[in-house]
Amino acid sequence: MLISSLACARSDVPPPGAIGSGAEPSPTFIPTVQGEATLALDPPTLVPPSATPTPSRPEPVASPTFPATPTSSSVDSGKILVYEAQPGDTRRAVAARYGVLPEEITSPDRLPDLKAMIDPRQLLLIPARLGETGPDDRLIPDSELIFSPNAADFDVVSFVSGKDGYLYHYREIVNGFYRTGPEIVEIVARANSVNPRILLAILDYLSGWVSQPIVPEGDDFRYPLGYVDYQHIGLRRQLTWLANELGNGYYGWREGSRTDIQFFDSSSLRLAPSLNAGTVALQYLFSINRSRTTWESSIEPAGFLATYTTLFGDPWAYEYALFEPGVEQPTLVLPFLEGHIWSFTGGPHGAWERESAWAALDFAPATSVTGCAISEDWVVASAPGLIVRSENGAVVIDLDGDGREQSGWALLYLHVAQEGRVEEGTFVLTGDRLGHPSCEGGTATGTHIHFARKYNGEWILADGPLPFNLSGWVAQAGSKPYQGLLIRDGEQVQACTCASAETLIQR
Repeated sequence: MLISSLACARSDVPPPGAIGSGAEPSPTFIPTVQGEATLALDPPTLVPPSATPTPSRPEPVASPTFPATPTSSSVDSGKILVYEAQPGDTRRAVAARYGVLPEEITSPDRLPDLKAMIDPRQLLLIPARLGETGPDDRLIPDSELIFSPNAADFDVVSFVSGKDGYLYHYREIVNGFYRTGPEIVEIVARANSVNPRILLAILDYLSGWVSQPIVPEGDDFRYPLGYVDYQHIGLRRQLTWLANELGNGYYGWREGSRTDIQFFDSSSLRLAPSLNAGTVALQYLFSINRSRTTWESSIEPAGFLATYTTLFGDPWAYEYALFEPGVEQPTLVLPFLEGHIWSFTGGPHGAWERESAWAALDFAPATSVTGCAISEDWVVASAPGLIVRSENGAVVIDLDGDGREQSGWALLYLHVAQEGRVEEGTFVLTGDRLGHPSCEGGTATGTHIHFARKYNGEWILADGPLPFNLSGWVAQAGSKPYQGLLIRDGEQVQACTCASAETLIQR
């Protein structure tokens, strides 16, 4: 039995060097929108990546190293700080942020395991060890960075049309069809699960495209966010880059792996440990390729927040607790037919963008053909729910059935072939067939399924406080993306694109 060797690439990155179908749009010519074509992901990259030899066996899996504790500027004052836990906090992550060991954190109340979520507002007692840190003002709630329930009903098109800025008149070819500026914002927001309000506010702060009708020229047109790179020409690529960098800051803070920011001159600053993930995402973003002085002006009240407030009002008015006490993953089964043998080809890695939110796992069906070919095997529903998206290789199941993937639990399946794919609006039960594995949707080097979870719009890390549990198999991350294990009752299955015996798994 052979299993196709494969690897996921970025799921929503257009081909380099051009916009959509390959033509750079005119900043002044506004073509007529063609029909009512469905939203589409861009085709695979026009320049294939260099071939990587397929390993014959899985690599040894090393767990991610716990982040270094005190920095070189740390102090040991003997002072104890009182910290109120935020939704999504774990003792391991909080310890990394404060530069202490997890066992040094105490509480008047019982503390959970190191990687388990702490109840929001529980008081933690933490030794004061850090020296200089950045400002501790919280800029936005986490729910305003994530495409959360409080953003689910936000109408991007209506809002942008009311401003009549350049974004409203912008058009770009996406997968052969003209898309408007607001539609592109919607595409990127939904794919990356980033709040469309934050995308619009950052775009307007950096370019004025939302509120100003001035037609940009040159690099102001090609790179509206100021990120100059030939692979990121045009609005969609710029917003995709933005969503990825916001995710790097947000999810890095969530797991405790990002505790510093670095400026253009290579100097760095320790982040204030009491910040929330949404604020860290902004602080991190505005530090990229910028001086400390420019960064400070961006995060002060007269900086980015002034633009946001002008557009949308007080960001804290949209606050929504993303995690309530006691939240648990619902029962999920492996996403293929019972009794069928598949290969575990990708351990925890990016949910949509490669670099951020290691929330996804990859599985490949048995096949005698390598590379990309639609499999005759079936992807199945891991839990009952309502199909709220079925397009462009993606299927999303809303487990609470309210018709919104931004609230409650949602499951994303990527690379599901169009032929035989379940229709949007269908209610499915556990084990019901969703479609066939393929390479459709994004970029892939072989037939497989990319599988990830969201809760209230936040990607749930595969090896986080709510680890992926599929038919009793629990995910464990490696030190690199795509490495990892599935563990059940002492038995291990290793992730590898080689599809060797160590990777085989069945329900």
